[in-house]
Amino acid sequence: MLDLNFVRENLETVKTALDNRNTSTKSLEKFVEVDAERRRVIGESDQINQQRNTSSKQIGALMQQGKGDEAEKLKAEVAGLKEKQAELERQRDEAENTMRELLAALPNLPASDVPAGKDESANVEIRRWGTVREFDFEPKDHVDLGESLSILDLERATKIAGSRFAILNGAGARLERALVNFMLDVHTTEHGYTETLPPFIVNRNSLFGTNQLPKFEEDLFHLKDERGFALIPTAEVPVTNYHAGEILEAKDLPKYFTAYTPCFRSEAGSYGKDTRGLIRQHQFEKVELVKLTLPENSEEEHEKLTQNAERILQLLGLPYRTVVLSTGDMSFGAAKTYDIEVWIPSQNTFREISSCSNCTDFQARRMNLRFRRAGGAKPEFVHTLNGSGLAVGRTWIAILENYQQEDGSILIPEVLHQYMNGLEKIEK
Repeated sequence: MLDLNFVRENLETVKTALDNRNTSTKSLEKFVEVDAERRRVIGESDQINQQRNTSSKQIGALMQQGKGDEAEKLKAEVAGLKEKQAELERQRDEAENTMRELLAALPNLPASDVPAGKDESANVEIRRWGTVREFDFEPKDHVDLGESLSILDLERATKIAGSRFAILNGAGARLERALVNFMLDVHTTEHGYTETLPPFIVNRNSLFGTNQLPKFEEDLFHLKDERGFALIPTAEVPVTNYHAGEILEAKDLPKYFTAYTPCFRSEAGSYGKDTRGLIRQHQFEKVELVKLTLPENSEEEHEKLTQNAERILQLLGLPYRTVVLSTGDMSFGAAKTYDIEVWIPSQNTFREISSCSNCTDFQARRMNLRFRRAGGAKPEFVHTLNGSGLAVGRTWIAILENYQQEDGSILIPEVLHQYMNGLEKIEK
């Protein structure tokens, strides 16, 4: 959430940022109107309060002078002022609640070095790694490969659950598990993250904290429960909320967390997109990276987090590119985002496998997550960062397609052999 005082004092800056993010400024215009009404109400309430104080002194003087009738008359007037002031305070509270609701609907402001643009066409590639393989045969996509090897069953998954679900079998299931363990091992031993296994169900406060609510209500799978539970769309939600409402010590930052979880998304508004295979599923697995940092270190930590995610692809020998997203393509809570895109041979293009975002203090403000510097300084909001390290299903796809052989078999990247019980090739 944006800082109320910052928005109030920098309206043009905020308006320009919203325009760059293709976000309507109606909420901002309403915010200005409500803020003006709030200021009017507060001013009137302050005047009444002064009048009440003055009248109270007059009542005391009248009582001392033995003018009881006049004192009683003035008391009645003060009682009326008290009722009016109570109504003004109610109006003030209502205005402040409205302002908070309006702020909750506004996205984070882009960092100064984020390229301005309306959509993904304005994204800027900053680096590439690896060599795209040139096949001497026509490469197949992961669906044809997986089904021919009996490691992927979409038909029975649809029978059991519906479209956008999948079943992995045999070496396919083992490969998924191997990738999870491999990613967690690299991030904990090589990169210094603490592994955590959070709940896969969260409450509305947590979803508000990481800005899924109120804007993205339709993207969630809600439980029919009066407590407002929902399945997690990403481990970012429970892990970033781990210290919600707390005040941390500056000396204890940064904090690094990594978590494996299944993720559940309704994919509202994506009908017709990536309907074939595993690219866009209602249920998928991911290894998430989350950082809590000091404000002055978050840019550097963002670069490191992105490199940590890239390291997985390097170890797997999968070609990729990294792009910085434009203002019109970033997620709601991000101030800056790098997308890592892995090469998918069957589509002859790079596809996103990780989004690494610096959310600055946007999420921390929503979940009231703060830190205190040494010497008893006033608490400040931490900066939160997150990224996939990586999306497991899309990594599975990339391995099948990039390591496929002409006979339809799949070579296993060497770093995964120990996780596959020595299996070096998936074949019929």
